[in-house]
Amino acid sequence: MPFLSPIAAQRVEGLAVAALTVVVTVTAGYPWWSLLALFLVFDLSMLGYLGGPRLGALCYNLAHSYTLPAVLGAVAVATAGFDDRAGWLGVLALAWVFHIAVDRGLGYGLKTAEGFEHTHLGLIGRSRRSGSVTSS
Repeated sequence: MPFLSPIAAQRVEGLAVAALTVVVTVTAGYPWWSLLALFLVFDLSMLGYLGGPRLGALCYNLAHSYTLPAVLGAVAVATAGFDDRAGWLGVLALAWVFHIAVDRGLGYGLKTAEGFEHTHLGLIGRSRRSGSVTSS
């Protein structure tokens, strides 16, 4: 069996989760385009970088970890079980998971305090192209 680096494995995993999210969205009766309509909302977390790289990384990582959308999805399922009409929670949770998964598939990982271009999946942007390790 050929070796698959952990970074490549996480990128493939992200694309698989993104595809599964589309299937779940359509199967649950939500419009598929809701994933695209909400896609950039979660990148508002980058505004944390206005307060510096440490705060930026914290805000970005909170919004780009599967933990919060999983909790939101659990709340959506629980409210649906009580016949509460909070379907928008499910759409939001699925769109959030889709966003994170696409980001991972494209190589955008969780940020370090060194700067925006430093992620757990390696360097991105100008730093990757130049091979430098400058902080933002």
